[in-house]
Amino acid sequence: MPVVHVAPVDFDLRLVRYFTVVAEHGNFRRAAAELRVAQPSLSRQVQSLEKRLGVRLLDRTTTGCRLTAAGEAFLPQARALLHAAQRAAATTRAAAAPGAVTVGYAGGLVITAAVRELRASHPRAEVATLHLHWGDVRTALLDHRVDAVVSREPFPAGGLRVTRLYQEGRVLLVPRTHRLAGRESVTLDDFADEPLIRYPDPAYDAFWCLDPRPDGRPAPGGPLVGAHADKLEAVAGGLALALAPAAGGGPPRPDLAAVPVRGIEPCDVVVATRSRERDSLVAAFVETARARLTGGPSGSGPGPVQACR
Repeated sequence: MPVVHVAPVDFDLRLVRYFTVVAEHGNFRRAAAELRVAQPSLSRQVQSLEKRLGVRLLDRTTTGCRLTAAGEAFLPQARALLHAAQRAAATTRAAAAPGAVTVGYAGGLVITAAVRELRASHPRAEVATLHLHWGDVRTALLDHRVDAVVSREPFPAGGLRVTRLYQEGRVLLVPRTHRLAGRESVTLDDFADEPLIRYPDPAYDAFWCLDPRPDGRPAPGGPLVGAHADKLEAVAGGLALALAPAAGGGPPRPDLAAVPVRGIEPCDVVVATRSRERDSLVAAFVETARARLTGGPSGSGPGPVQACR
């Protein structure tokens, strides 16, 4: 009997992870929201995985999607692949002597003081840094791309240990020509009826749009944006206002004003790690971050109003 050679499948783990999230939700829209990708793009990525495998994994329905028989068979294997990749990364990092750690940071936060001190106290260790989108905090940690992340809340925190470092007040970004631009400070009542920039993630959107308002009313709808530069352009163009971290109080561009907002919850700057992390170098960074990143001149600021995303 002749030997049949089966061509190997070149797995893209990103596509595998996308499939598992869609399978868990049974709905492309909810999966896209968790993954921070556009729904049409997510559908194309899953179709790409199906094409590589040569089988249909999901049947699309009017209410969502369901696993095919092939999808049912592949799902546990897909999870095993992702777990094996994480284990391989963790094992490799653990074997790297005399120690290696990658520190992530998001939203324009400055972590130099803590990283510099960690390198000074562990001169033989490899300490790297990586800038992340705020929505990638959890994924980057669980995928072992980073070992600790300094970011602003809120972000998905399942499977993470989160330690608060300090709090920042919030400011209202308005065009220089806006009626509130010259004010020393404002309260929610001053802009309650004006639309604010909206964001794809529900928890993030609720926090930065003060939605719902204290009296239970929904916040006025504004344009949905996915990038910091698009937010600034929308505000400067008069489409909506936006809340942002104070981080020193200066406006992010000359045609905008940043007005402090009184009477609303500040934002928390935190350091996040994997919940079961046992690496002593990661623990050392967390302690260093608690000591050095305090929001003052020797920590993360001051500076211009920071990017939220």
